[in-house]
Amino acid sequence: MNRCTTALIALCLCVSSLSAGDSLKIMQLEKRITVLEERLAVLEGKTAPVLKQLSAQEMKEDQRNKARERMRKDLEVYSREELREIESLYQVANKNWKSDKAKGKASLEKMLDKYDRANRTGCALMYLGQMTQGEEREKYLKKAVESYSDCYYGDGVQVGAYARYYLAYHYLQTGNKKKAGSLCAEIRADYPNAVTHSGQPLSGGLDKLEKELQ
Repeated sequence: MNRCTTALIALCLCVSSLSAGDSLKIMQLEKRITVLEERLAVLEGKTAPVLKQLSAQEMKEDQRNKARERMRKDLEVYSREELREIESLYQVANKNWKSDKAKGKASLEKMLDKYDRANRTGCALMYLGQMTQGEEREKYLKKAVESYSDCYYGDGVQVGAYARYYLAYHYLQTGNKKKAGSLCAEIRADYPNAVTHSGQPLSGGLDKLEKELQ
């Protein structure tokens, strides 16, 4: 409890103990209370952004820790050689998508066929969902939601939250607001600490999406 709050409580207690004949003192104390309330409001206004920033930083670190934990699980399933191939296939798509879309897409689909339990494969599905259109986009994003929600990017972005977010936008753009709203509700309930690739809370983008759904 800060000094302004303590003083404010003390003044309120003093006011409650005064008799009706002490009206002048009451007025003076009320004025002092008003001044203290104003100072307290200013203080809270200055500290709120700092506290919010600290909370966002803690959220980002928490998600990155979960990402590292999920990646370690792949060592129980795949050899280091296989993990190198998984990463290589992902990077082929990352480097070639714009110049050779077919090659990039083939690389990611090979990951789905050969390494369907890998964390990076969840990221590959997100990639395919972001880079395709129409029914194909819906197919990949739904697959990511249904089978790879526990996967993470290295920066702490969780596929389960991000795939739902992109799928909700897809449904918004195609006129299915009901499905979009349901996905937003799932993100709120199941992924409250989800972050974006910039490290910011995903809830900020979710607020904007929900406004568009109104």
